[in-house]
Amino acid sequence: MAELPAPALISHAGTPKEYRRDGALHLYGLNANRIHKGQLPPLMHAVGVLDVELDGRGNVRNVSWMRAPHHAPDVMLEIERTVRAAAPFPAPMRLGGVTYRDVWLWDRSGNFQLDTLTEGQRRK
Repeated sequence: MAELPAPALISHAGTPKEYRRDGALHLYGLNANRIHKGQLPPLMHAVGVLDVELDGRGNVRNVSWMRAPHHAPDVMLEIERTVRAAAPFPAPMRLGGVTYRDVWLWDRSGNFQLDTLTEGQRRK
């Protein structure tokens, strides 16, 4: 059996919490035009908590909602599509695979921030 080439993107995170930042930076890099710049408005259109399971090469194995924004099913589908389209993520070399969790903050324009990298919310 032929060996697979080394992954193009590598994470040296030692815990899922450390990996979360690598995952968020990866998503931001691929979606720069969709990232809400600055502080978010006081009321979000949708807030969801998503677990992303990656294999040792950074491929998405599964996504599962810990807190789904059921009132916005279109947002749920778009977040899942965005995560799957971002594969492969940085390969979690020290972890051999990882499930990490992040909070998606979605505004009415369709732009988002991830809690890991958020600039916070404006006060009313």
